[in-house]
Amino acid sequence: MLNQSNHTALLLMDVQNAITSRFSERSEALVPFQKALETARRSGIQVIFVRLAFRDGHPEISPRNKSFSRISETGMGAMGPTDAATQIHSSLEPKPGEPIVTKLRVSAFAGSDLEIILRSRQINTLVLGGIATSGVVLSTLREAADKDFALTVLSDACLDADPEVHRVLIEKVFPRQAEVMTVAAWAETLD
Repeated sequence: MLNQSNHTALLLMDVQNAITSRFSERSEALVPFQKALETARRSGIQVIFVRLAFRDGHPEISPRNKSFSRISETGMGAMGPTDAATQIHSSLEPKPGEPIVTKLRVSAFAGSDLEIILRSRQINTLVLGGIATSGVVLSTLREAADKDFALTVLSDACLDADPEVHRVLIEKVFPRQAEVMTVAAWAETLD
């Protein structure tokens, strides 16, 4: 195990029921996330889950926000912190001591206490996995890089509805600011 493990966190982002259900026809889709979670736990790496949730009536959502205003407009009212849609998928069940951070926008940092948790635990390295590659992973990577975190993206623990967008981000964009590797390759670095 690396000496850095106590300064590293695995962020599993938007692996909540409402979002994972978009990939339910692919039963193997969450396997890399499960393997990343097992690897982090086995290596003593802090696991932090990040999810999207809003108060009743969605007062946090501006009608000018193109992405999120559809939630209010379509009446997707089941996006509160206790609703089934915002709970972490059962195959990735959080354990005690693994915080669930609630965010209000695309980036894991937006409207959340993520940075406070990271700083208070002296975490300076983030390992990212999430849904979608072009959403939470991209936005969080950019913001984390600006905050001077060392970054790794787990290429197979990222999903996107558009495979070409996923490929371009993983192969061309993310390597500019992060190490990009598979879950298996990351696990080898921890042995």
